[in-house]
Amino acid sequence: MKYVLSLLLALFTMSSAWAWPERPVSLVVPFPPGGSTDLIARVLAPKLQEKLGGTFVTDNKAGATGTIGAAFVARAPADGYTILVSSLGPYVIAPHLIEKVTYDALKDFDYITVAVQAPNVLVVPASSPHKSMADVIAFHKANPNKFTLASSGNGSSDHLTAEIFWQQTGTTGIHVPYKGGGPVMNDLLGSQVDGSFMNINTAMPQIVAGKLRPLSITSAKRSPLLPNVPSLEELGIKEANVYSWQAVAAPKGLPADIKAKLHSAILAGLNDPQVKSKLLELGFEIVGNTPEQFTAFQAAEFARWKKLIQTRNIKAD
Repeated sequence: MKYVLSLLLALFTMSSAWAWPERPVSLVVPFPPGGSTDLIARVLAPKLQEKLGGTFVTDNKAGATGTIGAAFVARAPADGYTILVSSLGPYVIAPHLIEKVTYDALKDFDYITVAVQAPNVLVVPASSPHKSMADVIAFHKANPNKFTLASSGNGSSDHLTAEIFWQQTGTTGIHVPYKGGGPVMNDLLGSQVDGSFMNINTAMPQIVAGKLRPLSITSAKRSPLLPNVPSLEELGIKEANVYSWQAVAAPKGLPADIKAKLHSAILAGLNDPQVKSKLLELGFEIVGNTPEQFTAFQAAEFARWKKLIQTRNIKAD
């Protein structure tokens, strides 16, 4: 009897996976509309519909630096109808900054793929006297705690990049946290702050317009968008490669067939010629790794940012 029940359960699970999606799939973005993560979800949604059928809807559930939306997905049934599309924050940073996060980032998700990544770039106002990274480092060493680096908030990718820069160069500066990237850009353009390790997607329009000067990039190699801008690694600043990334995950226990279908469709969407060219133009690098690779990467990033946050005594806003 137990064997028959097990067989029936297996057949039911398989039939559910084969039929998926029979109803709308929610792509939960744990941030407000308009940001990079929201963009990736909205680019993927129609491509997933093309490949898989059904309806894929972007659902913005913002709050608590992305942890509200992430917790919502973690609690959802693992049936393929609730999917998380998020930047690295809720996956590997926020759990170390926010007390009583109601999910376990290492255990509560099935990691599907890192869709894209993008480096940060140190930018200064066009009127800045600093023409190179050598100028910035020399100023730091001659003037401790004078150079101001703005970020979109405590624990953000741009903030953590600044902390790594100071740590790896043995220098000190002043971190100026804002509530979002908009105010950072306004004060940077107005020369109210000295610089920012801004995401390349955000910085490029003002770099192209000649209003910001890029000095160094946090990728392992130079970006094709900024071929004349050296990487920190190239300049001898080690262990300072930082990427902001957007990735897809599901509640733990997602059926293997659904995971395989979703992974395949995401990769197909990312590599669609029109989609790929647009993302590359915006500064994104296509990743599209396997669930196993993403799981290992997430664990490594989780440990990396935990160590930095504890070492530098970084606190949430």
